[in-house]
Formats: sequence, C-alpha cells, structure tokens
Amino acid sequence: MDKSEEIVLNPMHRLPILIALLGIVILLAPIANFIGIGISTFGLFLLIQSFTLKIKFTSEDFVVLQLGKEIRRFPFKNWISWRIFFPQLPGILYFRETASPHLLPVLFDIDTLKNQLKKRVGSLEIKKE
Repeated sequence: MDKSEEIVLNPMHRLPILIALLGIVILLAPIANFIGIGISTFGLFLLIQSFTLKIKFTSEDFVVLQLGKEIRRFPFKNWISWRIFFPQLPGILYFRETASPHLLPVLFDIDTLKNQLKKRVGSLEIKKE
C-alpha cells in the first residue's frame, strides 16, 4: 500500500456544538426538560466522538479510527453507492456496501470528505434528481 495515498480527515466540531446548543435552548424553553436533556446529551456524545474518531482514506479502504486504533475498515470494492445528505449542516454520509447500508454523521471536513469520495468511488455517487 502506498502511504502517500493515505488521507486522514480533520475533525469539525460544528455539528455537535449546534446540537448541544439546540438542547440547551430547548431546556430554557417551556417544553419538557427531558427533550432538552436528551438533545444536549446527544450533542455532547457527538462532540466527544469528534475528538476521538478519525477517518482515513487509503487507496483501497475507508477506515474508521478511534484514539488511533482501527475499529472498522470498509473496502471500496464492496461499496455499491454513497451520498451526503444535508451537506450544509455538515450532514450525514450514507453509503451502501454489498452486506449492509451505513449512516455516519459527518464530524469531519466536508469538502475533503467529498473530494476523497469522488476520487475513490465517484462513479458510485447517488446524484440528486
């Protein structure tokens, strides 16, 4: 494997912070507190994930790392399709392998993610209609 082909994405903390702030706003509103607590807790969970998880692209795989240790590898040869939903938020990455579909919150630099996906599996992108 050519190490020069490996790209590690930079984390983006915008989505988790927005979700946590939304939960705090809901806590301050006259709505049931458990909703605000749940949303804030989810935002905090995503914020922690944005600091511990990394995504690495190799020439043949999409790799998920947690605290520097590989936890999952998705070979591109098994991919059927992919799409990024709500890229402005920064969104959710959907991709389908031969075995199962996957949804991942985009906690990384969205532009680099899109560029790397287009470079490695661009022909599999599900286009907007």
